[in-house]
Amino acid sequence: MRTANSSALLLPVFLALSMSGAPAAELPPAERLQERMGTPAATVTVYEPHLSLAGRRVAIEYVGYPAVDVMARLFGKDWHLQATTVELRALDGYVARIDVSRFMKDTAVLAFARKDGAPFTIDNPRQNQTDVPLAPWYLVWDNISNPALLEEGASNWPYQVHEVNLVSLSDRALLPDGLPDDLHEGAELARTYCLQCHAVNGFGGEKHPANLAEIAKAYPEPDFTRWVLEPSSVRAGTSMPPLYRHIPDDERQRIAKTLFDYLRAVPVLR
Repeated sequence: MRTANSSALLLPVFLALSMSGAPAAELPPAERLQERMGTPAATVTVYEPHLSLAGRRVAIEYVGYPAVDVMARLFGKDWHLQATTVELRALDGYVARIDVSRFMKDTAVLAFARKDGAPFTIDNPRQNQTDVPLAPWYLVWDNISNPALLEEGASNWPYQVHEVNLVSLSDRALLPDGLPDDLHEGAELARTYCLQCHAVNGFGGEKHPANLAEIAKAYPEPDFTRWVLEPSSVRAGTSMPPLYRHIPDDERQRIAKTLFDYLRAVPVLR
């Protein structure tokens, strides 16, 4: 896991985010947040997406606080009017950016423990990892009350969350002037499937700091497709997960090609 920030990302970050004066907060330890919240922690039962594979759903009870209540405590009751996106940063460099509207519509909980007292860890077989620490905070979604969330997998379930920012995003890094409209879907797919760990021109996560637009240009299309669909066939033991297997095979192939076409075309901004 990556634990140190790369200074190489600092220069282009201004292209991706409009963060001047953006509200930001380091999440306190669970005990301190409990004192600030002034209410008992809640229990939520979810189908754990990291474990629910091959059609088998694994239910786990987590203990935590509704994310909207935590953000109201951190940023004020009007937190949802201060920006368009909630950015959650993890200790390992993973960055989840989720529309504010999602938090207002669906139930998300910032969890700090399991109800059954089991270790606050997770096995992540899609990334060849076991006993991964979830602390200090793990964002989980009530995908039992709202089964539509099951289709999204684990991309919006960041663990090891230590910082929350309210930001307004610019598309300039992903969609620079002159990029053909038919490539815009590729940018959106990159947001959905790639840019929690990877980055394009400074926009994205920090687990792998190299510019994905530059990396992809070195791959022939068949190799890139194999990398996206079956990463372990390219590098045994890699922590990169394959594109969600519950998606039909023809759609997985289409997504991989759309990503390839976009990343080959988008300029590399220095």
